[in-house]
Amino acid sequence: MRIGKKMERRMAAYQQDLMEKHCEEVENMYRQTRGWRHDYRNHIQTMKAYLSMGRYGELAVYLDQLEEDLCQVDTVIKTGNVMVDAVLNSKISVARSRRIAVEAKAKVPQQLAIAEVDLCVILGNLLDNAIEACMQIPQEGQRFIRIYIDVLQGQLYLYVINAAMGELRRQGHTYLSTKTRREHGYGLMRMDRVVEKYHGYLDRQDEEGVFATEILLPLADVPT
Repeated sequence: MRIGKKMERRMAAYQQDLMEKHCEEVENMYRQTRGWRHDYRNHIQTMKAYLSMGRYGELAVYLDQLEEDLCQVDTVIKTGNVMVDAVLNSKISVARSRRIAVEAKAKVPQQLAIAEVDLCVILGNLLDNAIEACMQIPQEGQRFIRIYIDVLQGQLYLYVINAAMGELRRQGHTYLSTKTRREHGYGLMRMDRVVEKYHGYLDRQDEEGVFATEILLPLADVPT
């Protein structure tokens, strides 16, 4: 029992660190967006000046730079759920800043049986693990994450597949985290517990060069 309580405290501390990390990433994303909007008028004035002087080459270069800058702060996913949007977009922004190719399609119903904070625990851990796995691959062109979230057969369906390097460690049918000993497996355990809490379905699979996680969660209330 004592060991169980100790593990619970460690997991609670890990989860608190994780939520603080998510909040910091979201705030950074919004801070970048606010900064770009603040500079918007100056950008317009600069482009008008290039145009009036006929300096079209420099205008084209400036537009290319603005496009690249905007891509870094643009909200790329609108699922219908504000909290999920925040987590997804912050993680996607982090992934792309690390030269990871990301493809994402997500739609989340407004009414959920699962608490938003629990859903964000799953998404945050899924994408943190995917980013970590990609960063172990030295060739930037081989790093990728694909995200798909939608309703399937009356349940919320989440599917994340990412590039992976080498053979993943297992203990029986359980995958082991590649993080430091202090964080060892806590993220995976948190996901497992949330899925179990809602009587959902979770499956992890790996093949050469890829790792995939598939999760189904009920949209209707489940017995406690």
